[in-house]
Amino acid sequence: MGVWDLLLVGLVLLLGLCGVLVPGVPGSWLVWAGVMWWTVKDPEPVEWWVLVGATVALFLSQVVRWALPPRRSRPNWAGRRMTVYAAAGSFLGFFLIPVIGSIPGFMAGVYLEERLRLGSHGEAMSALRTAMRSGGSSVLAELFTCQLIAGAWLGAVIWG
Repeated sequence: MGVWDLLLVGLVLLLGLCGVLVPGVPGSWLVWAGVMWWTVKDPEPVEWWVLVGATVALFLSQVVRWALPPRRSRPNWAGRRMTVYAAAGSFLGFFLIPVIGSIPGFMAGVYLEERLRLGSHGEAMSALRTAMRSGGSSVLAELFTCQLIAGAWLGAVIWG
């Protein structure tokens, strides 16, 4: 697979990661489709294993999201500003503390936005709990899964 094809697949994965955060955009499907395109274009064993892993991970992510309690579930769990802070925290955490840092990074982003907006620690913690109960945990599960898949793809491209 050529460099331009890899860049296009990477762009599809990046759009999918951003799409997870936008209501109504099938971000996880874009990530899966990017990995599928890469696998079909260059059918090697590593590519097929990444595709199988991506499929299993997305299936498990859906099971986890369905199992999460739908307490106060609202379609718009956050505003744009909170989404940007949560996404930035998640992506920074993913790279600063490899892989598992995405989860505390996401929550730290939500906390930071609420702390700046509300001003006090107690109110920000309360708002963080409310945001995670209102759909933030579901978004986090899907985003974390898509980050794992994109990381596996990037690792396979670099070392494969």
